[in-house]
Amino acid sequence: MPLAIPQVLKLDHEELHDGVARASREVGAIGAAAKRLLRVMTPHMEKEEVFAHPPLGLLEEVSRGLRPSDTELSEALAMSERLRNGILDMLAEHRMITAAVEELVAAAKAQNRVEYAELALRLVHHADLEERVLYPAVAILGSYIELRFGRASFAQPSQSRTPGQAAPPANPRI
Repeated sequence: MPLAIPQVLKLDHEELHDGVARASREVGAIGAAAKRLLRVMTPHMEKEEVFAHPPLGLLEEVSRGLRPSDTELSEALAMSERLRNGILDMLAEHRMITAAVEELVAAAKAQNRVEYAELALRLVHHADLEERVLYPAVAILGSYIELRFGRASFAQPSQSRTPGQAAPPANPRI
C-alpha cells in the first residue's frame, strides 16, 4: 500500500488550492494575481504530495516504536532522499509562491477584500510550516529509518549504494 499523506495536510492543501482557485475567478487584479499564483503553486503542491508529505504518514507509527512494512520503509527513505536532494528547488519554489502571494495581498488590499488577504496569510504560514517543520521532519525520518531499521534489510537493489560508494552530499538546509 502506498504511503498515505496525513489527512490534515491533504485537507490543508485542498483548502488552500480551492481558495486560490476561487480568487482566480474574480474579475480584475485579484483574479489575475490568483491565476499567477495557481501557475506556480499547483505544480509545487503536486510535487509535495508525491514525495515531501507521504513519509509523514509513518510518523505516528514509528513514534510508537512500531515497524512499518519493508515497502513503506523503502518508499519513505526514497522520498526523504528525493526531498533532501531537491530541497533547494523546493525552497526556490516557495520564494516564487511568496512573490505571487504578495501580488494577491496587494490586489486584495486595494479592493478591500479581506478574505483574500487572509488566504494569502494562510499560504505564507503553510510554507513556513513546511520549511521549518515538515521538510526537516521528513529528512529526520529518513535518517531515523536508515539508522533504526538499516537500509539493507528492506531497500531494493536500485536504492542501495554499492560498498565504497559515497553518500550523496549533505544538504546544508536539512
